Amino acid sequence: MSGSRRSMDWGFPRWRGYAGARETAKVRLCDRHGCDEPGDCPAPKSPNSAERWYFCQRHAAEYNQKWDYFEGLDKEEAAARAKSEQSENAGYAEAAHYGWSGSGDGTRSADEMRALDLLGLDADAEFETIKKAWRAKAKEVHPDVKPGDDEAAKAFQAYSLAYEVLRQAEERRTWKG
Repeated sequence: MSGSRRSMDWGFPRWRGYAGARETAKVRLCDRHGCDEPGDCPAPKSPNSAERWYFCQRHAAEYNQKWDYFEGLDKEEAAARAKSEQSENAGYAEAAHYGWSGSGDGTRSADEMRALDLLGLDADAEFETIKKAWRAKAKEVHPDVKPGDDEAAKAFQAYSLAYEVLRQAEERRTWKG
């Protein structure tokens, strides 16, 4: 047994001290004169250069505040570069689900949101409010009130369709719940 030595680093609790083999960690300070914060945000010293400044978050934000990617390009060249980068990075532009909705809390579909916008209502409008708004709008442009007015007839059809979309959605919600 005298030939086998067990390490002091087995089991719990550790039998040796935690700071036994630790060396000091090197922390790079912010390159801004007089700043004592850690410099963990690299920033290029000049365009197309491998050399970097290392700033703290506050000074990195200040450094990048007025940075313009398209500076020095004419209008056509900037538009061409923006288009090429958008097409090359289309998969990274944004997740598809961010484009599905507009305002609202996500409980209404895009068709419902368009119908609410047409009726001039907020995304969280109750169905009674929707019904009142539809009746008020429909009374203004009803074909009996404005006979022969094609624009009023189109508006009445649009309001009726919007109300129908919202009514069916409300029925689905109450039927599920």
